[in-house]
Amino acid sequence: MQVLIVTHYFPPETGAPQARLSALASAWAADGDDVTVLTGMPNHPTGVLPPMYRRTVLCREMANGYRVIRTWLYVTPNDGGVRKSLSHLSFMVSSVLLGWRAAGPADVVLVSSPTFFSVLSGWLLAKVKRARLVVDVRDLWPATFVELGVLTNRRVIAVLERLELAAYAAADQVVVVSEGFRADLIRRGVPASKVHTIRNGADTERFAVAEGAERGWRARLGAGPEDCLVLYAGTHGISQDLTAIADAAALVARRPVGSAVRFAFVGDGADKRRLESHVEELGLRNTMLLPGVPNGEMPRLLAAADICLVPLRDVPLFASSIPSKMFEYLAAGKAVIGSLAGEAAQILAEAGAAVVPPEDSESLAAAIATLAADRELRELMGKTGRAFVEENYDRRTLARQYRNILDLACVTR
Repeated sequence: MQVLIVTHYFPPETGAPQARLSALASAWAADGDDVTVLTGMPNHPTGVLPPMYRRTVLCREMANGYRVIRTWLYVTPNDGGVRKSLSHLSFMVSSVLLGWRAAGPADVVLVSSPTFFSVLSGWLLAKVKRARLVVDVRDLWPATFVELGVLTNRRVIAVLERLELAAYAAADQVVVVSEGFRADLIRRGVPASKVHTIRNGADTERFAVAEGAERGWRARLGAGPEDCLVLYAGTHGISQDLTAIADAAALVARRPVGSAVRFAFVGDGADKRRLESHVEELGLRNTMLLPGVPNGEMPRLLAAADICLVPLRDVPLFASSIPSKMFEYLAAGKAVIGSLAGEAAQILAEAGAAVVPPEDSESLAAAIATLAADRELRELMGKTGRAFVEENYDRRTLARQYRNILDLACVTR
């Protein structure tokens, strides 16, 4: 099958969509499909283009057995709604005008949402290529921005919601990352027969790093051999409310714990400056903030941690959200604490992780203190979590399940 994946975000950028789509492309190519990815020049979230992509409007690459076509876009850091929208719009235009011929023929166009503008690109490209259209929904857009207070204009929201439903109607199949998202789409009139849940997962082999590979990272993160290192690694956005973790770090610093507890935040995003200011205001000496790391470094980074955190804001819609980072934390064999509710909390509980209410710094601090004082419990949680991911959320198994949906798209309309 000839598969065209259209996405605004793709490696070498790091993040949930990048990891999900690159894993799918690699798995399908390895199984014999002809896979092409149409994406923009890598710059997320810093807004900095690597030198090799500067002054370039179109480039072709090969990666893990599939083609990557990159087209020009307006480069901007991941902050400021107007500039981000311009970046999304620019890729929508360039991906169609520059990418439609370069991408070649396709039987199926798989487009990732958000960004919503990429869905319009995917729809146009599917029309031009007479291909089936599959929409991969990672977040409910614009609902997420509405609940977070980013979008408030009722007329704008109504228009965007109509466009969202039109996109689902145009798709031959729709794939979501949680059962909560699936229920929401069905409730709003999308036929149940064409909405499928394929959750995120992790490459379990990739996160089984050799013992000792993490030593350099522990030093960089400010942790000694006997310290307990608590890590958040990922996007620093408004959805996570990382200041609540900083508050927990301040509380832990005042608790009697058997070993020193160190906190590290690794990543970039629109809310990082607010986190930096909050850490400074609290005067935290047990906390380090580092920029994001290349995707290839993530297994060694996670190996350095003793406890990994999965936070989400206390927003009703997030009860249906499942942060993809939690599968990588579990695959790395780490003790995990989820500060969230709903579907993700249920999965983490099944994996043997600890779960506390979202945005509850007191409960989070108590859970961290308990695990920091009990190395054997951390090790048991890590082994249980990894076994759970191996059995239920290995990315190669999920990719094969997803591939069946592409076949379904080609035989139904």
